[in-house]
Amino acid sequence: MAATPQWSSRFAFLMAAIGSAVGLGNLWRFPFQTGQNGGAAFVFVYIICVIFIAYPILMGELSIGRHKGLSAVGSTKQLAKDIGKSSGWSIVGWVGVLAGFSILTTYSVIAGQVMAYSVMAFLGEFTGSAGEAALSATPLYDGTMHALLWHSLFMAITVFVVSRGLHGGIERVVTILMPLFFLMLVGLSIYAMTTGAADQALSYLFTPDFSAINATVALSALGQAFFSIGVGGAVMITYGSFLPKTENIGNNSAIIAGADTLVAIVAGLMIFPIVFAYSLDPAAGMGLIFDALPAVFGSLPVAGAIIGGVFFLLAFVAALTSSISLLLVASASGEDQMGLGRTTSAVIFGVLAWVIGAIAIYRPDIGGWIDFASGSVLLPLGGLLVAIFAGWVVPRHLMREELHNTGEGLFRFWRLFIRYLAPLAVALILLLGVDARFNFGLNAFINGLTGG
Repeated sequence: MAATPQWSSRFAFLMAAIGSAVGLGNLWRFPFQTGQNGGAAFVFVYIICVIFIAYPILMGELSIGRHKGLSAVGSTKQLAKDIGKSSGWSIVGWVGVLAGFSILTTYSVIAGQVMAYSVMAFLGEFTGSAGEAALSATPLYDGTMHALLWHSLFMAITVFVVSRGLHGGIERVVTILMPLFFLMLVGLSIYAMTTGAADQALSYLFTPDFSAINATVALSALGQAFFSIGVGGAVMITYGSFLPKTENIGNNSAIIAGADTLVAIVAGLMIFPIVFAYSLDPAAGMGLIFDALPAVFGSLPVAGAIIGGVFFLLAFVAALTSSISLLLVASASGEDQMGLGRTTSAVIFGVLAWVIGAIAIYRPDIGGWIDFASGSVLLPLGGLLVAIFAGWVVPRHLMREELHNTGEGLFRFWRLFIRYLAPLAVALILLLGVDARFNFGLNAFINGLTGG
């Protein structure tokens, strides 16, 4: 097997890692969760959860991947063997790969719709629209067949990028698209703040009412922090496998987590001024993105088509940089665990993800179960296993060696939280996610204790 390639520069790695973490969740899930959970109080708890839970797991994933330089499965399996443990610990990698792949199957369907809406907005399809009725009549996204076509196009782009490899595909795309993403995000935020209800948005995001913090808010913030950074899906283990030994994992992890958090907050500054100016519901979720905002863009007196098109182009870039990382996780495992060639592996897993996504389009109930299994079970389970593996199974001296250029104080911080707080917090996410689906009464019990 050929030697594992390495990132050509720190900039390329950071753009890829930030691009993986920054996705559609930053643009709609964060504002939606903020709207549902008290605004600034939620933001405050969210930042705390990023620092003390998501950040330590992120450091652990990058360390595991870099130590062996293999796929998520190969890295965890070989690392376990090196320390005299069972190769069964490869389950850490397998769960992460399955989580990432499962997310990709339905993520591509939503991303296809985002891509379609960008084209529609630039073509003026939303101009003069007055809500869902106008949107449902568009000739470019109307019904399951159109959903399938856009899903197919988005997945084909993802497969093409991954099949081109680390340098010729992923690096080339992220080093162009991520700076463009940041420029569009800042530009749209400035536009929203200067034309919308900026005072209300700033107060909503940055004036916390600490009395509003309860178990519901805290747990929602915890879940958003975990999912937003993208830990648990083996992406960062895979990206870590391409990372040179000279790179400082602690510093790079801080940049990745910080950039992802900053994007989520700036996205709030982009969306909430418009939400409040047009009396929209800040807790509307996906309906806000695909129903309410297009109607708003269409009613803008000046440059509505351009503003709407750039907004959905921004979302498309976020979706693509995330999807290529999700496919890469499965493709890399196919290479070193099944002996497949790079292109062959990318095509096989891409086609399989496309098929499952297509089934979900025609059977939304199946899509719902896939979303539940990937987001509420596999992803938190993957994060829990990483925390246990890095914190309890791998010897301290080995992790200290991998984090050799991390200060002793930061290493002790990492060691403490990866061993104790992170496993407990992620286990709680897992239990509450399952309870939300099957209603065992755990969520109601916690809310009853805290008055939430």
